[in-house]
Amino acid sequence: MKPLDPDLLRHTSAARGYVILTAALGFVTSGLVLAQAVLLAAVLAPVITANATLTDVRVPLIALACVAVARAGVAALQTRFAHRAATRVIAGLRRDLLTRALALGPRWLTAPTESGTRASDLHTLTTRGLEDLRPYIINYLPQLLLTATVTPVALVLVFGLDIISGLIIAGTIPLVPLFMILVGTLTQTSSQRRLVTMSRLGAQVLDLLTGLATLRSFGRERGPAARVRALGEAYTRSTMTTLRVAFLSGMVLELLTTLSVALVAVAMGLRLVYGQVGLEAALAVIILAPEVHLPLRQVGQHFHASTNGIAAWERAKAVLDEPVRPPGQVCLSGHGDVRIDVRDVSVGSPERAVDAPAGVSFSVEPGVITALRGPSGSGKSTAVLVALGLVTPTSGRVTVTQGGVTTDMPDVEVGTLWRHVAWLNQRSPLPPASLAEILGVADHTPERVQQALAASGLDTVVAGLAAGLDTRVGYGGVGLSVGQRQRVHVARTLLSDAGVVVLDEPTAHLDAATEETVMAAMKDLRDAGRAVLVVAHRPSLLSLADRVVDVRSSVWERSPV
Repeated sequence: MKPLDPDLLRHTSAARGYVILTAALGFVTSGLVLAQAVLLAAVLAPVITANATLTDVRVPLIALACVAVARAGVAALQTRFAHRAATRVIAGLRRDLLTRALALGPRWLTAPTESGTRASDLHTLTTRGLEDLRPYIINYLPQLLLTATVTPVALVLVFGLDIISGLIIAGTIPLVPLFMILVGTLTQTSSQRRLVTMSRLGAQVLDLLTGLATLRSFGRERGPAARVRALGEAYTRSTMTTLRVAFLSGMVLELLTTLSVALVAVAMGLRLVYGQVGLEAALAVIILAPEVHLPLRQVGQHFHASTNGIAAWERAKAVLDEPVRPPGQVCLSGHGDVRIDVRDVSVGSPERAVDAPAGVSFSVEPGVITALRGPSGSGKSTAVLVALGLVTPTSGRVTVTQGGVTTDMPDVEVGTLWRHVAWLNQRSPLPPASLAEILGVADHTPERVQQALAASGLDTVVAGLAAGLDTRVGYGGVGLSVGQRQRVHVARTLLSDAGVVVLDEPTAHLDAATEETVMAAMKDLRDAGRAVLVVAHRPSLLSLADRVVDVRSSVWERSPV
């Protein structure tokens, strides 16, 4: 864990401006600290030695009050900008994380991890995980910059007032970072363990909520309770361990600085008795001694209290540093048919030690239904992702042809390809909105909407709803059955003007009558000159296809040990 990670400043512009502002305020604070110590000594010394009255010390006393007010104002200003910067930095990191996750594609998101999948880890990281960066930004960064300004300036002033006291303080300062490192090593381990436990708990709860309706239908909704409870208790234990270490570090740093200030005070008291130093200089040194150690002590405390946020940032940085395919330079036009050719493509799956698919070839061309078939796990859906430019193949070639011009997939700007594609995958989500908003009824004529409803079989569903197309659907399609959701997806696909239609098991969860309706819609798409790519298991869908491509996987050869 770095005290100030330059990558954080590189990834978030809000952090850069905040650090510059904090550094400027740190210089102002260091000057105010020194002025406060000198003025306080100038007020107290005449009162003690010469019985000065309030009138005699009026000028330094007024100056001292102004310095105290200015110091409080600078601190308030620092806190105000710290909260603003924390909000902007966290929002910027969330945006960058989600953007990078979209660029990495669905295959990266569904990859397994020690706490679930990358998608569940990303969910935990972008919500609760990054929130732990607030103590780092609000408390730790200002103290770090104050340590770089106040501590050396105050130490120089102490040396100017009394060399012996300066040597005592300079000899004890290195002990503070030494113990910070020792305690920080232990804190880092506990913080990383806490984040893993939190990700595991988040993934478990998300899975439970997603499948709660199914569990209730089988009377097993209380089954995962013990597991969730165990994960919650593990999270509590790891959090308490982190807090114990943080309090331990605070106690160690307090003890060190207290001993240092005590040494200075005892030495200065003895020298005052023997008349070796003046009272005003002695008071200034004793007042400055805690100020020299204060930023160091607080930066150690805030650092250990911010280790959860630092651990979250390191995991976020690992995602942001994931390599993505550079954007293509060739943009497809909005008009003209698109043809996609996949030639001898293989995609390696290291976690399973297989190529899935292995050496698959097919074409997606206008007026043709191409079906991909094969056993589960053979790579059919991955082959679709390759054709759409969402997965980079391990080997093979993918080309896109439009207007007689053929371009390799890496050179195609994928965003312009997606404008030509309507994609119905196995887990297509439905947003919380009305059916009319989901289907985009306002963008089409009533005749075309009615044709799409009839072709998908959604018209009978709408007729049975009191509000018709104005019926609102909850998140993920709550309020509709699985089959009805599938009909909504098919209707939305039919209403699309995309020249390439990709269907991944479109008749899943449908009865025989509705399956016939969907198959008829696929024929209409083909007859309209659309290119249709379908992933199919059912013989009825395969019999409809003009071309059937067998997709197979290949197990990696293992070297003998």
